[in-house]
Amino acid sequence: MLYYEEQCVRERRILKPTIGFIGTGVMGKRMANRLLEAGYDVHTYTRTASKAEELLQNGAIWQESVKELAKQTDIIITMVGYPSDVEEVYFGTEGLLENAVNGSVLIDMTTSSPDLAIKIAEKANEKELHAIDAPVSGGDIGAKNGQLSIMIGGEKQTVDQVLPIFKELGQNYIRQGLAGAGQFTKMCNQVAIASTMIGVTEALVYAERAGLDPNIVLESISGGAAGSWSLSNLTPRVIKRDFSPGFFIKHFIKDMKIAIESAEKMGIDLPGLKLAKELYEELARNGEENSGTQALYNYYA
Repeated sequence: MLYYEEQCVRERRILKPTIGFIGTGVMGKRMANRLLEAGYDVHTYTRTASKAEELLQNGAIWQESVKELAKQTDIIITMVGYPSDVEEVYFGTEGLLENAVNGSVLIDMTTSSPDLAIKIAEKANEKELHAIDAPVSGGDIGAKNGQLSIMIGGEKQTVDQVLPIFKELGQNYIRQGLAGAGQFTKMCNQVAIASTMIGVTEALVYAERAGLDPNIVLESISGGAAGSWSLSNLTPRVIKRDFSPGFFIKHFIKDMKIAIESAEKMGIDLPGLKLAKELYEELARNGEENSGTQALYNYYA
């Protein structure tokens, strides 16, 4: 009988694993909804229960703690705020690493420290678990439409096992290497975005001061050499003076700090990234930490 039950569990995991989702902020909520729409059973937990209400209405199952969620699910996705939050969720007697069922896959999609991703993977291996770091880019729009870019670090066999999940969440999902490689790649992404945001914002300010119609300018330059995701997706929001968060300034500052610390360990100086961090920190001091990254416009305004 025990063998039969274990066989049923294995078959269920292969056909349609049960997913645990921890963290239902701007991005996490949309990602979890995508998985519900795809027919997965999704269990959820978040420290602020009210943030999970929409998911519960859409069929998600609430768990009272990280520990309880870990015991009920096969694949667990975390999408929290800061590396300290990741550590809290994964480590300790109530954390995922102590309570997940043997063979479970733990996927951290938070933008976090590469060193922490490696630490989690090493501990997971000791516990007969599998860990993947898979931070994302694409903002709230990409999360809602299943068009995220997913940067993946982990063992190839484990990554292949969860590819159907990544396919529901993103249109660009690439394994970069072993544990930590996903987070290193996300730092590359954030380094590129930081200077890009300065450029697209200054271009808009310049166009407006010159008396040009910013919408027409955007139409002209977005398809040329200046084209970028930030220009096409965030500049229209700025023109409408919409600074609501697709990605919080406070989280972008966190990412830039991680990238700078990581670069310094490698002996690299990144002056463009440091400048962007200073500008965003000025905005945060002026009460903009919960605005979207496009609110960089307000620094100039």
